[in-house]
Amino acid sequence: MTTKMGSDNFTYEVVLDWAKLPKGWSFLEAVDVAVDSKDRVYVFCRGEHPLIVFDPEGNFLNSWGEGQFKRPHGITLSPEGSLYCVDDGNHVVRKYTPEGKLIGILGSPGQASPFQEGLPFNGPTKVALDPRTGDLYVADGYGNSRVHKFSADGRRLFSWGQPGSDPREFNVVHSVATDKEGTVYVADRENHRVQIFDSQGRYLTQWNNLHRPCGLHIASNGEQLCYVGELAPSLAINQDFPNLGPRISIYNLEGKRLARLGDIRPGEMSHQFWAPHGMATDSRGNLYVGEVSWSFSGSKLNPPRELRSFRKLVRVK
Repeated sequence: MTTKMGSDNFTYEVVLDWAKLPKGWSFLEAVDVAVDSKDRVYVFCRGEHPLIVFDPEGNFLNSWGEGQFKRPHGITLSPEGSLYCVDDGNHVVRKYTPEGKLIGILGSPGQASPFQEGLPFNGPTKVALDPRTGDLYVADGYGNSRVHKFSADGRRLFSWGQPGSDPREFNVVHSVATDKEGTVYVADRENHRVQIFDSQGRYLTQWNNLHRPCGLHIASNGEQLCYVGELAPSLAINQDFPNLGPRISIYNLEGKRLARLGDIRPGEMSHQFWAPHGMATDSRGNLYVGEVSWSFSGSKLNPPRELRSFRKLVRVK
């Protein structure tokens, strides 16, 4: 029996075993995903093999990055095919070729900037690219409340943000994405919102009625759509509340929610999520989802066990 999720306009078939890992391998947890122009899928994960590449049918192609990351967090593909891999544990952004050759780095490995003082980096989480200029936006992140803008050649241009809940203030900057016009979308996770800015960091608007938005992906095949990964509660007082996540919400760029994927509770069934953390779409509108299921749940079980952390959702309408 095929499991489906979504709504009338956004229906997906769930493919749990799409990724054909080599025998004995695992993701541990898949933190983020990128898909290139040939629909090859790059899965960034926290297992022994940090970057695992698959062809469009899910066949294993290669892996790289072993021993280079302390805690993988976000991956972003540039138009020319380079990959920006964010290591929040080492406080750096590394730039690689698709084959895994290191060609650039932002930050000093292992050296965090002073906590909440605004200088890069302290626990960075994700990179987004301005499609018009190649400039970079870095979400920073766990130990800062900033978004940094860099030129394409790595010069810091300016930064914005500080701790708080007003416009241009953040409470865990967890992801960043851009649309075709270069508008910047920021997952302000613990403020339960997505804030939206122009390319100069000027506040435009925000989307509310989200629960701990942690992952952002803007798909530009046809109509531009924004996929938002939302986490379940983590506080003891509400961690058993239903209908707060985990889930994926789909928005148009005017801020209208078009669909939600998932169940009202976390779980192991094929229509449920544990903790959707990173997403990407391919040329056909199919959706790939990475989840931090080990951090969120698996590591806390007695005994601990690895839970599902990656799946493909095939768009059927």
